[in-house]
Amino acid sequence: MEIRQQLVQYYRWLRQYGNNDSHSGNASVRDGDRFWITPTGACADTLTVNDLVACSVARGCDGGASLDGPLHQQVYRQNPAVTAVLHSHGPYTVAATLNGETFMPVDFEGQLYFPQVPVITIPYADYVAQAPAAVAAMLQSHRITVVRGHGVYAAGETLNLAYKWTCSLELSAKTAFIARQMGSV
Repeated sequence: MEIRQQLVQYYRWLRQYGNNDSHSGNASVRDGDRFWITPTGACADTLTVNDLVACSVARGCDGGASLDGPLHQQVYRQNPAVTAVLHSHGPYTVAATLNGETFMPVDFEGQLYFPQVPVITIPYADYVAQAPAAVAAMLQSHRITVVRGHGVYAAGETLNLAYKWTCSLELSAKTAFIARQMGSV
């Protein structure tokens, strides 16, 4: 499957499996000196390869790209091994990190993949200005990070790995919630 088709598929899966609503989140995949990103306001249910926006790792994105285009660009510039960035709004992860504290998974896989998940607090009014540098810096040393009250950013050497980190974190947050409800932790 061609890389842009893969990007559309993974973005749809984020919606299909409850990590995004119909028009939230964004996704990109690097292809050499450029990257493809979902457009602003993209609907996961109807997105096609022709809707994707081409961006330059060096120069950024032209019109139509996701609002997070500069964030994706910074991740690729600061970490050349990364070829995919996924942004999602998994409800258990967002809820578990609203306190602004580092999330510590209680389940085996969560502890294996990311013993701690850093949470970045950015005031809503400053998100566009501060998020690219803050998230890109955090993703240099972590596979995944959360912007408090907003959502998850995962970076991977492949789309599949970025998707794995996203799904694993959401399951860890859900497991932690269930464990608290049962009095297990």
